[in-house]
Amino acid sequence: MDSILYIVLIIVGFFVAMQVYIRLVSALKKGKTISGVKGEIGREIEKGNKVLVYFFTPTCSACKPMTPVIEELRKEFSNLFKVNLARDMDTGRHFGVMGTPALVLVEDKKIKSYILGARNRHFIEKLLR
Repeated sequence: MDSILYIVLIIVGFFVAMQVYIRLVSALKKGKTISGVKGEIGREIEKGNKVLVYFFTPTCSACKPMTPVIEELRKEFSNLFKVNLARDMDTGRHFGVMGTPALVLVEDKKIKSYILGARNRHFIEKLLR
């Protein structure tokens, strides 16, 4: 019975450690300069504009409720971009994306915020303003 408890504790500890690691890596990305991104996103970043990039994959269960919200907000905000990592891993590498959904706020060619996980409409609107 004790060995089962130890195994469960090790598994739970592993998942907690992974979450802490991902949050720490995310925090360390703030301030990183972004360059070499192709397409419309890259042009906006090179201008020094405020840009919010939403990274997702079609199979991500946390992305599914968030993607329609992003689509609605893209009609209102021209500085919101959507990147499907299943099709465009290169852009994800430039930003250092490790998981989805991810929101990366870039201002003056530097990452100002790196947010992992699903967020609501109000939170995203605050980032865009």
